[in-house]
Formats: sequence, C-alpha cells, structure tokens
Amino acid sequence: MKAILIYPEFPDTFWSFKHALKFIHKRAAFPPLGLLTVGAMLPKEWSIRLIDLNVTKLTITDLKWANFVFISGMAVQRDSARQTISLCKEAGVKVVAGGPLFTSEHDQFPEVDHFVLNEAELTLPPFLVDLQKGCPERMYKTSEYPDMIQTPAPMWELADMKRYASMSIQFSRGCPFDCEFCNVTALFGHRPRIKTSDQIIGELDALYALGWRGQVFFVDDNFIGNKRYLKQHLLPALIEWQKRKRRIPFNTEASVNLADDEQLMEMMVQAGFNAVFVGIETPDEGSLAECKKKQNKNRDLVQSVKLIQRAGLQVQGGFIVGFDNDTVSIFQRQIDFIEKSGIVTAMVGLLQAPAGTRLYERLKQQDRLLGHMSGDTDGTTNIIPQMDLDTLREGYRNIMRHIYAPKHYYKRIKTLFQEYRAPQILLPLDFQRFLAFFRCSIRLGVIGNERFQYWWLLLWTLFRRPSFIPLAISLAIYGHHFQKVCNLHIL
Repeated sequence: MKAILIYPEFPDTFWSFKHALKFIHKRAAFPPLGLLTVGAMLPKEWSIRLIDLNVTKLTITDLKWANFVFISGMAVQRDSARQTISLCKEAGVKVVAGGPLFTSEHDQFPEVDHFVLNEAELTLPPFLVDLQKGCPERMYKTSEYPDMIQTPAPMWELADMKRYASMSIQFSRGCPFDCEFCNVTALFGHRPRIKTSDQIIGELDALYALGWRGQVFFVDDNFIGNKRYLKQHLLPALIEWQKRKRRIPFNTEASVNLADDEQLMEMMVQAGFNAVFVGIETPDEGSLAECKKKQNKNRDLVQSVKLIQRAGLQVQGGFIVGFDNDTVSIFQRQIDFIEKSGIVTAMVGLLQAPAGTRLYERLKQQDRLLGHMSGDTDGTTNIIPQMDLDTLREGYRNIMRHIYAPKHYYKRIKTLFQEYRAPQILLPLDFQRFLAFFRCSIRLGVIGNERFQYWWLLLWTLFRRPSFIPLAISLAIYGHHFQKVCNLHIL
C-alpha cells in the first residue's frame, strides 16, 4: 500500500511567520507533528511519503503514485484542505481525513472517503483492520481518550528538516481548566495525559541523531497540567539530557498560574525552556468570569507576567476582545496591559466560537452564530457580539495599529529586556542566523520605516544587555512579520 500524508497550507497568519522565515531561508515554522505520528502508526510494510504544502507542492505524479491520501489540519487550513481534497478526488485517490478540523467539521467535507476522528491511537487501528478486510467504514470516532504511553515516536525521517525553523514534540494532551471558548478540552479532555520521560528523551535523542540542533517546541496546550510529574520526572530528565552538551532551547504553552511556582519555573529554565505562550485573554475581571477563565481571576496579571519573565521565560501572550461583558474601554485597557507587561509577541483576536465548545453551544441556542470560525486572528468573528460590530472591529484595529507600530513595538522589547533574566540556553547562532543579521539590518535598518527604532534598540541592547543581541534581532524580524500580517488582513 502506498500512502501520502498531506498537510494543508497555512494562509499568511500571525503564527505562520512567513515574512520572518525569509530572513533565515526557511519555508515553515514547524513540521506537521500529528501526521508524522500517524505515519508511525501505519503498517510497516506500507510505502509512506509526507507532503507538507507549506514547504513543497503536490503534483499529479504524487497522486498517481498513491493509493491513499491521509490529510489532517486545523480550522485555519480549511481552504487549502478543500482544494487538496478536490485534487485528490479528481485524481481518483481515496482520502482519509482526521485531526481537529475534520473532528469538528466533518459534515462540511462530503468528498472525503473515510474519517478517522478524535485521537488516532484509538480510531486508526480499527480503520486499518477493516481496510485489510476490504470493508472500511466511512467514519471512525470515539469519546474515549488514549493512554499516551502507547503513542509512537513521530517519523521525523519523513520531514525535510532543513526547511523548518523549529521542530515540535508533544508531552501531554488535555487541560485541567475549562475556558468556555477553548476547544482543547472538547478535543482532549480535562485530565492531562502524558508520555513518560523515557519517551520524551527517546524522541529528543532521535531528533538529535538526525542532526537537529535548533529550537524544539513542546506543543502541549498546557505544559504544566501535571506539575508533579514535571518536577519529579520529566524536568530532571531534561536537565540531565541538556548536561550532555545538547544545548537545545525549548519553548511551550502554559497557564498563568506558572507564575505561582518559583521552583517549577527555575527547573524549566534549567531544562532549557526560554519562552512560554500564556493565554492572558483580558485584564477585565468580568470578562474572565464570563469565559470561566478562573486561573486568571483575582490576580495581578501584569505582575504574574513579570515574575515569569524574571525567572528567564519570555512570555508570549494571547488576548481576546468581544466578550459580552466588554465595553468600549476594553481596547485601551488591552493596549495598556500589553505595554506595561512587556509582552512583545501579543496575539490579539476577536472572540470566535470553535465548534464543540460550550461557547459555541451557548451562542447557538441564542441564535448568535455566523457559521464556522476562521481560526485566525484576522479581524473576523463567527459570533454576533453584544457590542456594535463596527465599534468592535474599529476598536480591534486600533489595538493592532498601536501595538505593532514600530515606536511602541520596539519600546516593548526594551520593557521585556529590563525584566527578562537571561535564559541558560539560547538559540545557537548558525550560519543562516548570522546572515539574517545582515539581511535584517538592510531590510529594517536601511529601507524600513522602523530604521530609527531598530538601531536604537541594537545600541541600547549592546550596552545594557549585550547577550540579548541575537534575541533583539529575532524580535525585530518578528515585528516585521506582524506588521505585514496586520497590514494585509486587519488595517
């Protein structure tokens, strides 16, 4: 049997980093971890290829070779997924679809031959058994959650690593919290399920053996969901792994209560973590109560961010406007929070309702849904807000105009550097990143509208925090990308 694993293309989004990747001659930020893991679950005798449409093209020759196409993706990849499925059907290739997009919206894809939904550890084996018997059904799904000890290591060898800026790895699935708008618990449940330390070290060893020396992103939606195991097992194992001169920087996602555990933050830094994405959402207590974000309530969120930064973890933040509780004051309050906290990478979006969430069901009952969400921070929403929609959109645009204007963006980098403790492991300065400095200095420091702020930042950093020069350049490049995306989709 011959199978192609296809990952749809991302549009030009906040997290695509398309404009930033050009500086280091990479095509995509991350490989498709889910498909690489599915590849390891397929029969060993199958011939398997990976086609990530973010780094290469799908050809008719590819489709003529294949018996099956396995496709997976997220909501933001919806358009590319539709186009790809149509191409496969025109070529007469059977399509098997799974992953978050299809689990939530399988009824929107009538051309798909077989759906393998939820988590593949449970739904892929019965599909493969039925396929071998010659009687595969159209849909395989489950309400159960698998033990991740049974999850195989991804087939990294399928990916062309030199095309990616970072590798990704998964330690856990699920989140103990219950935010109304979040589809993580709808997909993966509330009880964090974990891999063993030996599994994670084995996967990192495999990446290292294949020559990877760059950043690794732990894709867990809440890395600290099981603090006890982290402290007693995984982090000590990672610290020992780094002592073997691995020197690989990590980043991940975590809830803001990370700030309450000094020991955990210190161990993460020792293990090589230097950044975390945190869902801040809003500084408004009423809106936090509305969306059931209890872990963010009744705390000084700015101070929590600064505690994490001082520990040696850069905080990247997610923010939302458009809650029912929001008034027109929320736009300036969001700006003020982002500026004071020194969150340089601030992802701000209008509230959207993913299918399967409690928010989606509540708004459906209130007849306030406008189809499916885009899955992107592009100024769109699939809900009818309480606030006047034009007022909401203009307020959102004002936030984006302000925080990604060079004057304010570069000032925020300085605010971060004044708090941020130098992490123990930084991204290695390879040849492409060395060249990126010259490309960046020409594009941003000579041609760009931000040239004054760019050189001011580098000079300030050189004299105040010289070890942060590579990070300053990276953040300047990120700012270029964010400005491009804002201008394209929002402003």
